[in-house]
Amino acid sequence: MTGKKHEGIIAIDGPSGAGKSTVAKAVAKRLGYVYIDTGAMYRAVGLKAIRKNPLLNDRQQIIATARDSKIELRNSQGQAQVWLDGVDVSEAIRAEPVSQAASIVSGIPEVRKVLVHAQQEMGAAGAVVMEGRDIGTKVFPNADLKVFLDASETTRARRRYEENRKKGVTLTLEETIAEIHERDARDSQRTDSPLVQAPDAVYIDTSDKTIEEVIEEILGLVRGLQVRQE
Repeated sequence: MTGKKHEGIIAIDGPSGAGKSTVAKAVAKRLGYVYIDTGAMYRAVGLKAIRKNPLLNDRQQIIATARDSKIELRNSQGQAQVWLDGVDVSEAIRAEPVSQAASIVSGIPEVRKVLVHAQQEMGAAGAVVMEGRDIGTKVFPNADLKVFLDASETTRARRRYEENRKKGVTLTLEETIAEIHERDARDSQRTDSPLVQAPDAVYIDTSDKTIEEVIEEILGLVRGLQVRQE
């Protein structure tokens, strides 16, 4: 990456269950920006990887899977879609086993290199809201605005538990807390692009805030940025 400032790129990072996807989608829609869910790309690789080998114990196979996959993020009638090798996998990648697989494959540096390059190409034109875990630190370290969304572990687990219930997933709240804890540890302790807050990112704790409050706070940051740039 160069030191060039990337105008119109909003980076939203944070752990699982902090509200990144919901907030990023809404912010992008209100700004007329393109929404890019980088986590969906890792989920797509994870989905393909577990279909080939459910044990995920062949590192080279996973790397080859990432390199050989064609991942497209599309927008259809206002709905974000994920296409993998020409097939719509938007629903399939949201299954809990795929979520765990995504966390595992994302810890492989060679996989991250492939997807980070793809993400940089997607966002190069600007006017994007990109969410993930290393956008402000690795993908676009010179993004126009960086936001780090967070919430307590219990709050994030409760949100995920409610999401899972609606999907028919039968994990208990205690099991969901354990999974969130495991995911946090894996994401924050990996050697390549760990989940950390960028030094110049704005920290927002969403634990006691509504989605609308978080959206408005970020839009306020964007407006403030635009005023300073004029």
